[in-house]
Amino acid sequence: MKLYTGPLSMFGAKAQIAALEKGIPIEAEMVPFDKDDNYLPRHPEVLRVNPKRQVPVLIDGEVEIFDSTQIFEYLEDRVPEPPLWPRDVAARARARQLELLSDEVYFPHVIKLMGLQHDMGSEAAMAACDACARFYEQMEARLGQTDFLAGDYGFADIAFYMAQIFGDRKGAGMTAATPRLLAWRERVGARPAVRTVVGRMMRFLASEGRPVPESLQSHLAA
Repeated sequence: MKLYTGPLSMFGAKAQIAALEKGIPIEAEMVPFDKDDNYLPRHPEVLRVNPKRQVPVLIDGEVEIFDSTQIFEYLEDRVPEPPLWPRDVAARARARQLELLSDEVYFPHVIKLMGLQHDMGSEAAMAACDACARFYEQMEARLGQTDFLAGDYGFADIAFYMAQIFGDRKGAGMTAATPRLLAWRERVGARPAVRTVVGRMMRFLASEGRPVPESLQSHLAA
């Protein structure tokens, strides 16, 4: 099984973590990107498989798929144990919605911040940070009775953990206002699969002289 990804691809990292959690051997090949975190894959396999020209792309024999959510679904079907989606239909639907919220509601605010790093005092940057803070409050409320976002640890946690790393990197990190969420971040970040993948990402940042968030300094030695 081969995954085309990038050293700073949030979505590729999601797929790598999921494969490690399931014990699936996977070969990760890094594709080119520019230094502003704007991925411009040029690998011919990425261009051939994904009309959006983006990583991640997964190839497993005759199966060729793109998009981290679709890769999640494929890995779950391919290797059901350990499960990373809840077994109960309603719980699984809620977990899938949480993953969607991370990717399509929270992360777009982080994307806005990527273009505002030199103007964090602007109205647009402050609005994006405020939107991230409101999302953290929503996730804090979800953790009132559970250790993880959708009951047991799973894809919903992987998705939001990776998304909030980029929020932290771009100036919209969590604060003491959401203590349960901070504790959740520690639980997820301590998992060996997460430390392996995120550790590589943080070491890549450090190798380029780019800042590593304080909350992820410990991952440098993963």
